Amino acid sequence: QVQLVESGGGLVQAGGSLRLSCAASGRTFSDNAMGWFRQGPVKEREFVAAITRTGGSSYYTDSVKGRFAISRDNAKNTVYLQMNSLKSEDTAVYYCAADMSINRIRSGVPTHWGQGTQVTVSS
Repeated sequence: QVQLVESGGGLVQAGGSLRLSCAASGRTFSDNAMGWFRQGPVKEREFVAAITRTGGSSYYTDSVKGRFAISRDNAKNTVYLQMNSLKSEDTAVYYCAADMSINRIRSGVPTHWGQGTQVTVSS
């Protein structure tokens, strides 16, 4: 129903910034809350951030608060994750997610997932 494609990952130095993008297919983008997850080497996937349908509210895991910002542009069918002050601990594959319910995203069970984009932070 919904196809998500992430982009913007790469290699950055600690303290640097990256902006991830997630492009969604179809006309139903605005019907979905959106989120970002990440999974480091030999680690479980963890919730990073989520944003409501209209972008009115956002949520973050404690480790990224004050450093990361999620936003969306419904006219472009795109959600973003601005990552600042990056740390080596942020190294992971980052996944975009979508669901009609933001609570399903926050609880880790969104209906739709992207393929992931690698973010590597060097020391």
